[in-house]
Amino acid sequence: MAERFTTISDDLARWWEEQPLFFVATAPSGGDGHVNLSPKGLDTLRIVDPQRVAYLDLTGSGVETIAHLRDNGRVTLMACAFNGAPRIARIYGAGTVHPIGSPGFSELAPRFPEIPGARAVIDIAVDRVTTSCGYAVPLMDLVGDRDRLIEWATAKGDDNTVNDLRSALWISKSQTASSMARVLMSAWATGAITGSSAPSAGAWSS
Repeated sequence: MAERFTTISDDLARWWEEQPLFFVATAPSGGDGHVNLSPKGLDTLRIVDPQRVAYLDLTGSGVETIAHLRDNGRVTLMACAFNGAPRIARIYGAGTVHPIGSPGFSELAPRFPEIPGARAVIDIAVDRVTTSCGYAVPLMDLVGDRDRLIEWATAKGDDNTVNDLRSALWISKSQTASSMARVLMSAWATGAITGSSAPSAGAWSS
């Protein structure tokens, strides 16, 4: 049976932090964007208090989650039990991005292990929590965490990791305006380009 809460109980907090995998869903404002759904692993999730959750954001092939949070803040986390008692849980709230080097990052980073490639902490103010049965979720055994990202980020070093991420955001002028706008938003979200408001595709014209 599905249940809805306004806070995260101690029991549910322990369950969340035991899960080896969770998912983060965000979407841009307006009707022409798409929902982004990202899997997250390693020891990167913390229940700070009954109405606050934080996770360590690691470098990857894109920054759509950060771009969407800078746009409207809406975020949903989901985890499900792959062994033991069946359960699906979701956390809904408003997310704030604390880039590495910011006061917010410095406040929350000590809660996590030092993981190469960390670029931000996502700080979520929780407004709704739900649980449901999860009877159809398959049973699976965890083999272990992958170490490929850690090895890659360690070899690159912090500065090169950030530079590679920023370089990956840029696209050729031959691509469509909608694709350009999405990448410009991502670049703005990570500081590759600056400004008090998000850029539009027209900001990059020949």
